[in-house]
Formats: sequence, structure tokens, C-alpha cells
Amino acid sequence: MNQVISQDGTVIAFDRLGKGPALILVGGAFQYRAIDPRTTQLAALLAQHFTVFHYDRRGRGESLDTQPYAVDREVEDLDALIKEAGGSAYVFGMSSGGLLTLEAAFRGLAITKLVLYEPPFNSGDDAARQASEHYTRQLTALLSEGRRGDAAALAMTTWGAPAEAVAGMRQTPVWPLFESVAPTLAYDAAIMGDGSVPAERLASITVPTLVIAGGASPAFMDTAAQAVAHTMPNAKHSTLEGQAHDVAPQALAPILVEFFQT
Repeated sequence: MNQVISQDGTVIAFDRLGKGPALILVGGAFQYRAIDPRTTQLAALLAQHFTVFHYDRRGRGESLDTQPYAVDREVEDLDALIKEAGGSAYVFGMSSGGLLTLEAAFRGLAITKLVLYEPPFNSGDDAARQASEHYTRQLTALLSEGRRGDAAALAMTTWGAPAEAVAGMRQTPVWPLFESVAPTLAYDAAIMGDGSVPAERLASITVPTLVIAGGASPAFMDTAAQAVAHTMPNAKHSTLEGQAHDVAPQALAPILVEFFQT
């Protein structure tokens, strides 16, 4: 296991593979190396062109945690990895991990190019903001009561998983791995805020950026991706036909290679 020490002393674990320019992969909610075979496959494909850093965000897998949580700490984690990578890096952010990378870019981390896949912003209207705030209140209450399984189930059903499918997952051997990182759902909620596109902040980010949505995903995913791309001065939008939020590594990797190498 490779590791870096973040600014607050937290150990952040990562895999390093391949050779070439540095590329850091930032996972979304629930994602960490032990239960995320898709990103592991993506890392292996990208390692043919880049030195890939695939890490467990704090509180997940082999990375440690330090309380109290703040979004600043996760930005510092990414900064520690960039320094480990040589001082600058390409960065790919998946789902809510993409929101973390946007925050890092806004704060001036040495990100040379950035790709986001389906940043999960909402429409920004009152109903959407209220729904986001309601989810955060429910999540906070469940976690404060130690109900990690219920918190994980709440997140999955809120994001569109059928309740019966989640109930089935809770009976499988892998479920404790989801429960183990349920507290980090609050971290993603903190990064999300009310879920609306932070247009003023995004407009100040000049890093060359590609924002991708899957053609088979719900329409709001593409709407959010377009909103981000149209707000950032050096960003463009792309649709990956036939793909949904659980994007196939074999479909995604060539898009990343082309963007980062040009």
C-alpha cells in the first residue's frame, strides 16, 4: 500500500500504476478500492498512458479519518496526492467526486486538466434545494443514531435505486462494506451543499475541463453537465452514448486519453 500524509496528519492510501503524466482518480459516494472494480479497471486501462493514482478518499477503505470533517480537509488530501505526483496532475472526478475536484480547482490546486463524469447537480429550483436539504437532515439523523445500514439505504434509494433492490443488497455479504463507509455520505452531502450549480465559483475556474454525461442516464444528468460546461470559461460538454451513471471503463477510458493527451 502506498500512502501520503495529509496536512492534518490523516493517512491517505492509494495505488500507483503505469508510467507517464500523473492522473489522479477521485471517486464518488461509496466508491473506494475494495468495492469499486470499475474504477480499478479504468485505472488499469489509463495506466497504459499515464501514471495513475487511484486512492481511497478519507474515511474509506485503507485511508484513515480525522474529525471534525470539513471539505477543506478533502481538498488538502487531493493536494497531498498532487504533490506526491510531482507537483501537478490531470484529475478525473466521478459523480460527487467531480464536485470535490471543482472545489479543488476553485482553490487553485495544481490541476492541469480536469474531466468530470456526471456531476450530480440539481436544477437549482426551490423544490430541488428543499429535497436536497431534506435528504441531508434524514442522513444526519440516521448517522447520529448509528444506523449506518439505513443511512446507506437512504442514499441509494434517494439516488434512484429501487427499494426492493436495496433490500436485497442488505442480505448480501458485501453490504457491511457499504455500511463501513456510510459516515462518508455526510462528507459528500457537505460537498454537494444544496445541489445547485455554483455558477459564480465555476466561472472563475480556468482549468481546461471536459464534462461528460451518459446518453442512457436520466435527462437531468446531461442538463447538469451542460450547465457546468457552459458556466466554466474553458470547458466543453460531451455525451457518451449508451452509457449511464455506472459507466463502462472500456467506453470511458478512450475519452479521457484523448482529452488529456491533446
